[in-house]
Amino acid sequence: MDWQRADVSVPTRAPTGSTAAYVCGDEMALLVDPAATDDALDSLLSDRTLAHIALTHYHPDHAGAVAHYARETNATVWARRGRAAAFEAATGVTPDKLFSDGTAIPTDAGPVTVLDTPGHAPEHVAFATDGTVVSGDLAVAEGSVVVGAPEGDVRAYLASLRRLHARNPNALLPSHGPRIEAPRETCARLIGHRLERERRVRQAVDEGADTLDEVLDAAYEKDLTGVRDLARGTVLAHLEKLAVEGAVSWDGQRAALNPAD
Repeated sequence: MDWQRADVSVPTRAPTGSTAAYVCGDEMALLVDPAATDDALDSLLSDRTLAHIALTHYHPDHAGAVAHYARETNATVWARRGRAAAFEAATGVTPDKLFSDGTAIPTDAGPVTVLDTPGHAPEHVAFATDGTVVSGDLAVAEGSVVVGAPEGDVRAYLASLRRLHARNPNALLPSHGPRIEAPRETCARLIGHRLERERRVRQAVDEGADTLDEVLDAAYEKDLTGVRDLARGTVLAHLEKLAVEGAVSWDGQRAALNPAD
């Protein structure tokens, strides 16, 4: 079952400068992540009957053209159960149907199964067909994915990567960057990267950094010009994870390492 891709130029913090929209099917097709109206996407849709529209998550660089394509095609618009209000706020569209983990969205190419993959965003999902998964912002072939507070949840993100690793798909189709032909290796790399960042955050607190900016400066060794806000959100998400797990105390202002039992 083939997915067709159109890279749509859109304002995004991703280094690609674009978001990939994916289409599955011909006579009863599903469109995932229409970030903006675009000639390449219009061409991809021109000889198809669009029946369904869905998002991996509701960030603006994924959701910008839902209203346009819903209006033009009268397609059924899907949103994650429990997040319909957030979907409407992000897209201006009231969803027609709600999905949850395991929901099958019908297409003429076969069913597309929803996979629950929160972490980068609380509503994040992926879409699976046969051995291929449209993975949104869960994974990238190179670099890493931002998991930043207040919406990002490192514990959920790691669980989602581990779930995908266990599923062992043949390929991942990400929103940014090239197709991922080695999903397990990519998931393992991203888990390792996230745990290494956590180690640095914990070490920074252990060595006396207690404010968010002090921990940030100690945990990163590279120039953060242009991305400091993203790194700050990442460190905050790690502090929140460590606090939930009892490794540090964090009151929103100051961090301290909790003594081992």
